[in-house]
Amino acid sequence: MSGPTVSEGPRRPGLRRDIGTIGLTWVSVGSIIGSGWLFGALFAAQAAGTASLISWAFGALAITVLAFVHAELGAMYPVAGGTARFPHYAFGSVAGASFGWFSWLQAVATAPIEVMASLNYLSVHAPWIQTDRNHLTAAGYGLAVAFMAFFVVVNFLGVRWLAHTNSLATWWKIAVPVVTVVVLTATVFHTDNFGHQGFAPFGAQGVLSAVSTGGVIFALLGFEQADQLAGESRDPARDIPRAVIGSILLGTLVYLALQVAFIAALPPGAFAHGWADLAFADKAGPFAGLALSAGLGWLAALIYIDAVVSPTGTGLIYTTAASRVSYGLSRNGYVPAVFERTTVRGVPWFGLLFAFTVGLILFLPFPTWQKLVGFVTSASVLMYAGAPLALGCLREQDPDRYRPYLLRGAAFWAPAAFIVSNLIIYWAGWDTLWRLGLAIVLGYLLLGASALLRLNPAVPRPDWRSAQWLPAYLLGLGLISWQGRYCSTGSTPAVSCGATGALPLWWDMAVVAAFSLLIYYWARSVRLPDEKALAYIGSAGPPAAGAAAGPDPGARP
Repeated sequence: MSGPTVSEGPRRPGLRRDIGTIGLTWVSVGSIIGSGWLFGALFAAQAAGTASLISWAFGALAITVLAFVHAELGAMYPVAGGTARFPHYAFGSVAGASFGWFSWLQAVATAPIEVMASLNYLSVHAPWIQTDRNHLTAAGYGLAVAFMAFFVVVNFLGVRWLAHTNSLATWWKIAVPVVTVVVLTATVFHTDNFGHQGFAPFGAQGVLSAVSTGGVIFALLGFEQADQLAGESRDPARDIPRAVIGSILLGTLVYLALQVAFIAALPPGAFAHGWADLAFADKAGPFAGLALSAGLGWLAALIYIDAVVSPTGTGLIYTTAASRVSYGLSRNGYVPAVFERTTVRGVPWFGLLFAFTVGLILFLPFPTWQKLVGFVTSASVLMYAGAPLALGCLREQDPDRYRPYLLRGAAFWAPAAFIVSNLIIYWAGWDTLWRLGLAIVLGYLLLGASALLRLNPAVPRPDWRSAQWLPAYLLGLGLISWQGRYCSTGSTPAVSCGATGALPLWWDMAVVAAFSLLIYYWARSVRLPDEKALAYIGSAGPPAAGAAAGPDPGARP
């Protein structure tokens, strides 16, 4: 299938291209190695057994496909909140508002999941924090409120250096899991554990479920950091693919090593109730518990420190991000203008308080780390799914714009990335998706109320025609999930979470793929006219050859 001729055009002036492959790779690795390592190995093993090793490899391939699609768009349009802006350029205001809301959902849900990670480990020494089912007690919820309030207070004070990962923090985040792997494997290694109940006790369904609900995709998210710096790369065509593949490969190697170390360190009695219900001392803190059972108290102490430090830093960053996303949505006229209210320090105070309130509410329907992981993963991938749709359209709408990185074979990779996105969302399970659907409906009610009541004077004209595929996409994906066979708890029968299990294994993935292709080509066929897309793009990124960059009608001056 032949695509449009894509020209590199003139280079964008003013950007210092000082970052090489190593610098770009290190930025993404620091984002990939986060709090996901604290629980990913446990929940992936519970969902897939030893075959969780395959889950990590498959997750890395899926993320790589998505990363390359974002690489071209991120380098071509280096704008804040680009992931939410790309669909806006291709499909207009309705799609832009929708994917902006998806972006806000994943940002606002990340702070609670980081708090939950810290509380799970702290509960080993403070059992009053959680019940036997790892749910927060009333006192534990109060402590969660305190953590979330800390994020808000720091943002109000404007202590920005705490909210950004620097090189020292990156070294710390990488060093602790690596030390854990080396020490555990050198101290205790039960080879028989890898053959318990066979390699894949829950079959292919367990392997695929672990990708979404076992924390695999959640842990590997962060690749986009290299994409966002593509405009400052010395050689984007060379550096971007190397950094993307390199960071995902390094992250996957670390997580695979952690999975191997975790399985090998499990005491023989851990399998008394099977993989799905692993039982060992201090289960609330998997790696710390294994370190203690091996007599490595100093290692457990190090992990406990990291379990507070790393999630706190990440939660702080995403609290900041959520308030900025809502600020941007308001600037574009999508949500009430009150979200643009800032303090004298320039902090969007209403957005912070709103994110704080919603974050506290999320603890109620998602009382455990694993359930929150499924929600955050689905919301994140739903947000990322807009990029493959946009790429196929923007190749037609804006063919002459300079592309620092050009994805070869985009006519294949764009729909493939969209299929992969929808499979990951599907594997998250029906009980996760109906909750995500509820959050999306609430978002549309907020957006609709803001427009009808004119709570923002800059409400853009809705581009309904170019977003006609969006309701069918969201409802159709939910319908397939309901008729599917996946739950957030992995190996549990589908009927336990309300799914019907009507779609047989493998056939369900074929249905998702066919549905994805239908939506992809439908969306392309109703994309914005070229001139309107260029008007929305405005001055975002390098100007198209021979075209004057105009203002962005979707943004306020």
